[in-house]
Amino acid sequence: MNFCHITPTRYLDIFASGRRTHLLLAHLVEEDAKYAEWYAEEKKRTNCQIILDNSAFEMFGRGLPMYDSSKLVNLAKQVNADYVVMTDYPGDKSRKTIHKAVEMYPDIRANGFKSFFCPQSEPGDIGDLLNAFIWASEAQEVDMIGFSILAIPMAYGITDNNKYHIMLARWKFLEELSNTRFFYNIHKHGKKLHMLGMLDGPNELMIVKDYLKFFNSWDSSAAVWCGLNNISFDNSPTGLKNGKFKEHVDFSHDSATIDQIATAMKNVKYIDNIVEKICGRQI
Repeated sequence: MNFCHITPTRYLDIFASGRRTHLLLAHLVEEDAKYAEWYAEEKKRTNCQIILDNSAFEMFGRGLPMYDSSKLVNLAKQVNADYVVMTDYPGDKSRKTIHKAVEMYPDIRANGFKSFFCPQSEPGDIGDLLNAFIWASEAQEVDMIGFSILAIPMAYGITDNNKYHIMLARWKFLEELSNTRFFYNIHKHGKKLHMLGMLDGPNELMIVKDYLKFFNSWDSSAAVWCGLNNISFDNSPTGLKNGKFKEHVDFSHDSATIDQIATAMKNVKYIDNIVEKICGRQI
């Protein structure tokens, strides 16, 4: 499994260079020329795997409409992406996201990209979310499946106020999936899996360690963004005793001190060491 450390543009050389997999945000590819150029050059230099995210988490968190799906293929071309995250609809019935994926897939495939599907459901409807994952594990329109930090807690009816349950949400969901044909299907059909973001601390990696062998990649801004805000991972049960740092990443941030960069690097190594311990050496 490869870990993608999300970082402000100014610090890509420090924290992202040389990694095998990267997750890029569509709205930044469009708005930040330096961000897009850096990843396009990194692809040429290392032939890394690039996933173009649709920025749904960021748009949903800010109360904005979902990113214009018609733009995603053109943005993917700019950075020579491998996968395009198809438009998804947090908080809506799974069929809305499924129908959109079926609609988008032919254009994604015709332009030489692979598809990334992020299942969704209405709040409290864990059955619908499970069905969406089963559909994805069998559908020809899906090459990679994303496990959202929004969709899964929401389907259990968990809010940010319940830290204990939210930290365990994806582990519990993986346990439920293990009682279905999901993992058999992804092996049979050659699907890849990706963990989107991180819940209340880096030790979520340890909680789901028995399932990481099934995953291609995982992304999070936690290590770098916490460090740039003087927050170090710690020896608490979650790895962040005060919980997730809620401030949205400022991708234009460019004023970090040497000490802040050192803290961020220490956090990055904390995650990388866990991944290496569980999965073998990765970068």
